[in-house]
Amino acid sequence: MSSVTVSVPAKVNLQLAVGGVRPDGFHELVSVFHAVSLYDEVTVESADRLSLTCDGEGIDDVPLDHTNLAARAAVLLADRLGREPHVRIRIRKGIPVAGGMAGGSADAAATLLACDTLWRGDTPREMLRRLGAELGSDVPFSDLGGTAIGTGRGERLASVPTTARFHWVFALADGGLSTPAVYGECDRLRDEAGTGVPRPAPREELIAALRAGDAYALGANLVNDLQPAALSLRPSLAATLRAGVDAGAVGSLVSGSGPTCAFLAPDEETAHVVADRLAASGTCRAVRVAYGAVSGARVLPRRVVPVERENTV
Repeated sequence: MSSVTVSVPAKVNLQLAVGGVRPDGFHELVSVFHAVSLYDEVTVESADRLSLTCDGEGIDDVPLDHTNLAARAAVLLADRLGREPHVRIRIRKGIPVAGGMAGGSADAAATLLACDTLWRGDTPREMLRRLGAELGSDVPFSDLGGTAIGTGRGERLASVPTTARFHWVFALADGGLSTPAVYGECDRLRDEAGTGVPRPAPREELIAALRAGDAYALGANLVNDLQPAALSLRPSLAATLRAGVDAGAVGSLVSGSGPTCAFLAPDEETAHVVADRLAASGTCRAVRVAYGAVSGARVLPRRVVPVERENTV
């Protein structure tokens, strides 16, 4: 096996409840993750050194050095397996870059799985998720997929069973938002308001809506504690959120730390209507239509190139 390709989805946080700062510097979280059908593809192939390339929209904001989470994932797994991380990593971006949809974490999860497959490490998926948690809080969910409640930093996962398909529209903004800056602004706004720090917990109505497959109830219970901070740092997002709701979405929120805005539609047809109206509203750079929940990271079948028949003269 000379190369392995893994497909990995984006995520949206249906609920992001942010608690206080822990001794390790992270915030205590409860996050309801939901994997959606926007994908990155990561291909790893044997090489004489570690290298990284990337193509797709927004790649100017993707680091191509040792700080990239995919490169760090290859080094981490190679160290565990007692070998050199000599692979060429090729990332094809379909997940918005710096958009609060865990694109970097997805690439790390995909690289762990791809390298383990290439190197025949036979590492259990649960162990790959534990390794992923060392790289970032969202990495384990990118491997798991579906819908799940994350606790701790978001890395401890419990799947939420649902058979429904939910339809989404994502409005992409110009430029990104720094995740540490958004968390810092969240803390500042709470201090300024004197409201104290809530104890994060899953919203029962949201979990019930997921299990029932009720898009209207789910839309009414979407919540992101980071949204006021994202709006404070990027006030223009308020107009995007209004435009999506006016276009027919039954729920809206800023995805993660932003600046991507997520809109839940009651059905596929309405999702395309919302997308068209958002695109025409002038409040966002681009729109994407997707559905969820979808599976997490998976190895794609090898692409077989047909060999032309040859005649000997």
